[in-house]
Amino acid sequence: MNGIRVTGRGYAVAMTTLILTVAGADRPGLVAAVADVVEAHGGNWENSRLAELAGTFAGVIEVSVSADRAAELESALSALDGLLTVAVHTGSDAAANPADREIDIRVLGNDRPGIVREVSGVLNAHALSIEELTSETKDAAMAGGRLFEASVTARVPASVDLHALRADLERLATEIQVDITVA
Repeated sequence: MNGIRVTGRGYAVAMTTLILTVAGADRPGLVAAVADVVEAHGGNWENSRLAELAGTFAGVIEVSVSADRAAELESALSALDGLLTVAVHTGSDAAANPADREIDIRVLGNDRPGIVREVSGVLNAHALSIEELTSETKDAAMAGGRLFEASVTARVPASVDLHALRADLERLATEIQVDITVA
């Protein structure tokens, strides 16, 4: 996403959005290291999703920076190699269609391979775009085994038949024996 920001001095600065993907062995100071580089090169930390997963710190960060400093910031981020692997992508100007709506989907059931593939396949078949997906497995306290739980926020084009989508998700829930709720 590119834009214009008007500064306090009254002149416009062309802005670029960079999407950073970061990963590395989890340890204190990783977020601070990235934030220091972003700030030192005139960037602004806009949005992020960061987590520790199985001893690895991983995340996605949206940064805005003046277009004339984007290459400098990208180069400086590569200096974090060894501490973190950082990949830099330029953000897209694609904006959501205002006629689209969002739905929230929750999935809960006994863990087994393929749940994410099955649910995302139904969403894809109805042309939904996943805006956010979080999932986890945990021990089932009373029943033994593992539980799978996921939360999905998806963008639904106005052309999608919500009744057909719900019917397909209900059919899938029965097939793979999980609870799927749509709000």
